[in-house]
Amino acid sequence: MSTATVNYCLYERVAASLVASWEADARAAERGAVVRAPGVAAAVFPSGPERGLFNNALLERHLPGAARRAAADAMEQAYADAGVERFAAWVHESDAPLIGELERRGYRLEETTRAMAMSLADVDVALPATEVDVPAWSEYQRYLEGFGVPPGLLANTDGSEFHLFVARSDGDIIATSLAFDHEDDCGIYNVSTLEPMRRRGLGTALTAVQLHHAKLRGCSTASLQSTPIAERVYASLGFRDLGRILEYVPG
Repeated sequence: MSTATVNYCLYERVAASLVASWEADARAAERGAVVRAPGVAAAVFPSGPERGLFNNALLERHLPGAARRAAADAMEQAYADAGVERFAAWVHESDAPLIGELERRGYRLEETTRAMAMSLADVDVALPATEVDVPAWSEYQRYLEGFGVPPGLLANTDGSEFHLFVARSDGDIIATSLAFDHEDDCGIYNVSTLEPMRRRGLGTALTAVQLHHAKLRGCSTASLQSTPIAERVYASLGFRDLGRILEYVPG
């Protein structure tokens, strides 16, 4: 199988796990839902603390003209029906026609992440010596509030659908990594470290722990979206660069 084909298949796993994780979030939020239409999956959170953070839609790559326009129409209708004006449309950087469609509709680029994934057969990093812990979900929520996340976010979940590991110092959480399994892919999200504890390899260690545990659970791949500053860290663990995800918002 060619590198291009492998990368294409891995990106499809990134997309599928991402949308499945949104569906898990929606189950824990008041009136939350993922609206699926041909060519698009829109996470719709019309109320509560989730409204300001989770209204994102993922559009499929390389749709033909009529299908591309219909997918964008369906996305906009889903948010209009829910009374949501602020949302982000996620597109792959390789899809120039879709980018053009959004820009013609008045959308502007706000943020980017890099899609990355790997085969867990390629895991070639030792299980780190960093001591990790599995906290109560409520403790994890309090930690997130320190990053400006609104209180009560996903308050109706017990976290049982996710795989959460943290590192501690003097009993307090100082770094976290969250994962969600979809089919046999482990999607890794919300890798974070408190500012004073950064550049000590904690994010790398927690991600490596996630990879080892995912392999033990029977996952065959792992996927994530990286900020620019973390791309080298994930590459060092074996993740492949699958291109940027561009987040467009209505102008």
